Amino acid sequence: MIVWLNGTHGAGKTTTGALVRQLLPDSRVLDAEKVGETLMDITPGLPGTDNFQHWPPWRPLVVETARRVLEYTGGTLVMPMTVLVERYWHEIRSGLAQHGIPVRHFVLHAEPDTLRRRIAGDTVVGPDSPFRLRYLEPYAEAARTWLHAEAEVVDTTHLTPAQTAAEVVRALKR
Repeated sequence: MIVWLNGTHGAGKTTTGALVRQLLPDSRVLDAEKVGETLMDITPGLPGTDNFQHWPPWRPLVVETARRVLEYTGGTLVMPMTVLVERYWHEIRSGLAQHGIPVRHFVLHAEPDTLRRRIAGDTVVGPDSPFRLRYLEPYAEAARTWLHAEAEVVDTTHLTPAQTAAEVVRALKR
């Protein structure tokens, strides 16, 4: 099974993913961003884009990577990754379904002021990342139009990462 943690930057996907992994026996974290980083390392580079998710190979490579890892290890993959383009999400989800891989899709949601505060206080990526701030409005639009209807929403606005992870694991057991 795959536990997909979606949501915009600052929602807590990476931190929550690591904590969910600790709470779920026989689970591993697979960061689909690494697939994008591999594509970014191709020389000469692929056609210019502001987001590697726009490259057509990214989505099937995410599916194939997840499939191969699960085939090799079994268990559960926890995948913290923002996907805000509905067509991309459907492509990934249907690709996984074709291989018989069930997906529990969670959106970690937080109010805009909370997201801005978290991004500003991030000591790993750095404060006020323009890249991360640029995705707040596209996330809000996706949440309004399709994303929240496609997933189980966990509002992280007033939750710690540990509480968020516990909520995801509780939902998995229901």
